[in-house]
Amino acid sequence: MNDPTQAPALREVRIPSGEAWLYGDLALPPGFPGLVLFAHGSGSGRHSARNRQVAGRLQQAGIATLLFDLLTAREEQVDVHTREHRFDIPLLTRRMQDATAWVAAQPELRGASIGYFGASTGSAAALIAAARLGGRIAAVVSRGGRTDLAGPAALAAVKAPTLFIVGGADHGVVELNQEAYKRLECEKRLAIVPGATHLFEERGALEDVSELAASWFTAHMAPAEHAA
Repeated sequence: MNDPTQAPALREVRIPSGEAWLYGDLALPPGFPGLVLFAHGSGSGRHSARNRQVAGRLQQAGIATLLFDLLTAREEQVDVHTREHRFDIPLLTRRMQDATAWVAAQPELRGASIGYFGASTGSAAALIAAARLGGRIAAVVSRGGRTDLAGPAALAAVKAPTLFIVGGADHGVVELNQEAYKRLECEKRLAIVPGATHLFEERGALEDVSELAASWFTAHMAPAEHAA
């Protein structure tokens, strides 16, 4: 059992992906049942305040988190001007898979359930990676995601229980998520946060996202078989 009064162990990590190194922040609460990898969205990284708020809530629930940069510093600089990398879903998906392989190779994480939390274009990468990895992924949550970019075949192939969270005032994205949701054949839920826009900046909106995500991951992550 996790002890909510005890702070998680924190450390910076480097994850190999092809010729690139991806930097991340790993948080391990005592007795964690699983770990959630965060796939950030357009023009964002591991320092995203929104993802960090959600990660903090997961840590309070005893779930380990890994926030990491899907793009290198140089790629981020190019992307600011060209936007070419944030929509490179195959690249982002490979990075998610490489990070998942890295997690599985760490002694202190061996045996832990793995979940994905995706935002914006990162949601598509998380869903495709989950489809490819099958039963190795315990649960997926998407916040304001471009889930449509995963494509019909990948959506239908996802086996992990999947939660789509969308702002009720995020016009266009709501409809895209509703269509993508129909393609899912796994256990699923579509949660619409009333009045929230794409970044969930409205009062209480991100807290709602955090609670929904924490409940979903807690319900679908198996008890730990390892020592933290």
